[in-house]
Amino acid sequence: MELDTNELFFWEPIALSGTPFEINRVVMLMFVASLLCMAFFVLGARAKGLVPRGLRNLAETAYLFVRNNIAVDVIGPEGVKYTNYLASLFFFIFFANLLEIVPGINFPVTSRMAIPAALALLSYIVFNVVGIVKQGPVNYFKGTLFPPGVPLIIKPLLAIIELFSVFVIRPLTLAIRLLANMMAGHVLLTIFFLFSAEFVKFELSLPLGIVTAIVAAVLIVFELLVISIQAYIFTMLSAFYISEAIHGHDGGEDDHAEETEHTTQHETEGLAA
Repeated sequence: MELDTNELFFWEPIALSGTPFEINRVVMLMFVASLLCMAFFVLGARAKGLVPRGLRNLAETAYLFVRNNIAVDVIGPEGVKYTNYLASLFFFIFFANLLEIVPGINFPVTSRMAIPAALALLSYIVFNVVGIVKQGPVNYFKGTLFPPGVPLIIKPLLAIIELFSVFVIRPLTLAIRLLANMMAGHVLLTIFFLFSAEFVKFELSLPLGIVTAIVAAVLIVFELLVISIQAYIFTMLSAFYISEAIHGHDGGEDDHAEETEHTTQHETEGLAA
C-alpha cells in the first residue's frame, strides 16, 4: 500500500487556475463551512414561538454558551459587545473542523495553514485595535512592553521578550496549535481507514481489518471531542487577548471583579424592584 501525503492536503484547481482567486477543494469546503455557520444561526433565529424549541433552542444555547462562558467570563461584562465576533469565530472553526468526520468529505479545512493563519491574523488585528482604542496607542504599547512593578534593570530585556511574545509569537501559536491538531487527526484517521480497507481484502487479515475499523470508529468519536476543544481554545485565547488589551497588565482582574460586582448589584436591584 502506497500513500502519497500530498493527496491528503493538495488538490488540483477547480476554477480560476493561476490567479490569486484560484478555487480548489479546500476553498469549496471553506465556503461550505461558512454557509453551515450562517445557516445554523439564520434558521435558528427565524424559528417561531415564544418558547425556543429545536434548532432555535440549539442556536440560542450555543450563542449563550459563547457569550456567558467565554466573552463575559474572560473579558467581563464589557465582553458582551465582542460576543458576535467570538461566536462567529467559534462556530466557523467548529464547522470547518467538523467536515473531517463527515462521510464523503473527511477533510478539516483548518488543516491547511492559510485558514488558521487568516483567523489568527484577524484576532491579532482585533485585540491590537481594541487595545489602542481603549488605552490609547502610547499607553497600550507602554503597558504591553513595560508591565508595571518590573525592576528598572530588567525592563529593556523584558520589553524585547514582550515584543516578540505579544506581537509575533501570539498569532503564530494560535495558528500552529489549530493547524497541528487538525492535521494530526486527519492523518491518523486516514491511516486507520486505509489499513482497514487493505486488511479486509484478504481472508487471513480480515480480523485485523475489523479491529482497525473499530479503532477508527473510536477515533472519530475522540476526534469530535478534539474538534470542539480546538474551537473552544482558539476562541478562549482570542477572548483573553482582547481582555488583556482592554484592561492591560495591571488592572485587568480588579476591573473585571469590580465590573462583575457592579453588574450583579444592578441586576439584584432590578429584580428587587
